[in-house]
Amino acid sequence: MTLPPVAFQGVPGAYSDLACRTALPGHPTVPCASFEAAIEAVRSGRAGLGMLACENSLVGRVPDIHALLPTSGLRIVGEHFQRVEHCLLAIPGATIDGLKRLHTHPVAMGQVRRLIAELGLTPVIEADTALAAEQIAARGDPADAAIASALAAELYGLDILRRNVEDEAHNTTRFYICARPDADGVAAPIGAAGGTMMTTLVFRTRNLPASLYKALGGFATNGLNLTRLESYMLDGAFTATQFLCDVEGHPDSAPMANALDELRYFAADLDILGVYPASSFRSF
Repeated sequence: MTLPPVAFQGVPGAYSDLACRTALPGHPTVPCASFEAAIEAVRSGRAGLGMLACENSLVGRVPDIHALLPTSGLRIVGEHFQRVEHCLLAIPGATIDGLKRLHTHPVAMGQVRRLIAELGLTPVIEADTALAAEQIAARGDPADAAIASALAAELYGLDILRRNVEDEAHNTTRFYICARPDADGVAAPIGAAGGTMMTTLVFRTRNLPASLYKALGGFATNGLNLTRLESYMLDGAFTATQFLCDVEGHPDSAPMANALDELRYFAADLDILGVYPASSFRSF
């Protein structure tokens, strides 16, 4: 059986590529220049699944995903938590003492401040961690190093001078695994059956006092746990706020059905983006 390709934002060796290979081993991966391009690859059928980063334990939500998903036509069928383990990479034969410049994505650069101070390196901002690895491999200068994944080192023929150089050991990115609702064999929820389920939904509150309090009250009274709640403006208006919410539970369960009924009464434009098994990373 041929496994469906998985689209991700980034170049080969990016942490999103690593997430695809870790969560869905054996699936071909499809690098895309942007989240929009990754979503379109799934929508057009060039990929069967999309691995879309949605939040990080250090920097919070990943920009754009909360706005792109509700109108994408895709549904969330799984989630994956990928530990971000930064490696110090250089061309074969390079030494730590000979390094002068450090290339990586700005977010990754902010996560290795102690290493930069210790080695006295000059930061050089790049568009992507794996792209930084590819560029120093092409340049061939032993004074240049990159912060990227071990997968990037393997793909671009670089040496790993140090592993786990990130300042914070808990650095983890969460991904939504998405598919077309009508795609045969890939739209079913990914993960073991019978475990805890997650529901991701978006809704808009009315411009009234305590509207969010009332809209979410049903989750509290029915004993449901909200694990994520993000707000953002719609169409540049300061009076229309949309919320993206992750909830532990299945819409067919009585507590969730009651909570959703109450939510529909106080909120507008409720849309369920996906119902999928919770990752074992959550350790319930």
